[in-house]
Amino acid sequence: MKQLLRPPRLAPGARVTVVAPSGPVAEERLQAGLDVLRGWDLDPVAAPHVLDRHGELDYLAGADVDRAADLQNAWCDPSVDAVLCARGGYGAQRMVDLLDWTAMRAAGPKVFVGFSDITVLHQAFATRLDLVTLHGPAAAGVDFIKSARAQEHLRATLFAPETVRTLTSGGGALTPGRARGVTLGGCLSMLASDLGTPHAHPGARGGLLMLEDVGERAYRIDRMLTQLLRTGWLDGVAGIALGSWAGCGPYDEVRAVLADRLGGLGVPVVEELGFGHGEGALTVPFGVTAELDTDTGTLTLDEPALS
Repeated sequence: MKQLLRPPRLAPGARVTVVAPSGPVAEERLQAGLDVLRGWDLDPVAAPHVLDRHGELDYLAGADVDRAADLQNAWCDPSVDAVLCARGGYGAQRMVDLLDWTAMRAAGPKVFVGFSDITVLHQAFATRLDLVTLHGPAAAGVDFIKSARAQEHLRATLFAPETVRTLTSGGGALTPGRARGVTLGGCLSMLASDLGTPHAHPGARGGLLMLEDVGERAYRIDRMLTQLLRTGWLDGVAGIALGSWAGCGPYDEVRAVLADRLGGLGVPVVEELGFGHGEGALTVPFGVTAELDTDTGTLTLDEPALS
C-alpha cells in the first residue's frame, strides 16, 4: 500500500467550506462550529445546501444531487483551501457516485476532514485522488463544539501538523508487537457496507487499519469483522489500531469480540487510540506511513499529515 499525496497545511486567513454529504445539520450547531473556525483565524463558509432537508427521507441533508454538488463545487473552487464535513449520519454512499472525480483530481490537493459515514468519502479520496485525508471531528458536531481537546488537536493538525505526529493509547494491547504501514480505515460499519463498490480500498494489505464505530452491539461488530475476514479484505494487514466504541454496550463484551476476530491475524492490535465517536476525539490522517508500537501504545507518523 502506497503513501498518498499530502495536501498543504492551512495558514491564518485560509478559506474553508463546510459541506453536509450525509445527515441533516442543526443550524445552531453549524453556527457554533463556524464560530470555532473563525476563532482560528479561518474564513469559513457554509455550502448552499448544508441546512437542506430531504422532503421524504428526513435522515438526509437534502437531495443526493445537491449534496454532491456542494462537495464538488467546494473542491473545484480554487479559493477554497479545505473542505470540512458538518456531520456524519448516513447518505455519503448515495452521493459518492455523482461526483466528477476527473474534475476533482484536476482541481489539485486540499484538506478534507470528516468521520463516521464520511469513511465512504475517505476511501474514495484515497482510491480516486491518491490523497491523504483527515479522519477528524465534524465541524457541526456537538462532540467537537464542546470539546477543547478535539478542537485543539484538529487545529494543531491543520496549522502545525509536525506537533501532533504521535497518538498515544489510553488502553493496552490486544495483540503485542510493532508494525509499519500506511494508515487507512474509519467506521467499521461503513467499511463493511462499502465492500465491492467502485471507490472502496481493494484491501488492507500492507496497511495500518484504524477501526471504530458507534451504537453497534457486540454481535453486529462480530458480523462486520467476520465479513471483512471472509472476503479476504483483512489479508496481509500490517497492524490494527482501535478507537472508540461509544454506545456499543459494555466494553468487555466488545473487547472479547475484537480479540476473537482480530487476534487470529497475528498482527499488533492496540486499543483506545483516542479517535472516533465521542467527546475529545483526536484527528488521524489516512494515507500516511506510520509505525504502530504496542509496547509504548503509540501510533507515530513518519512525517506530518499535511505538507
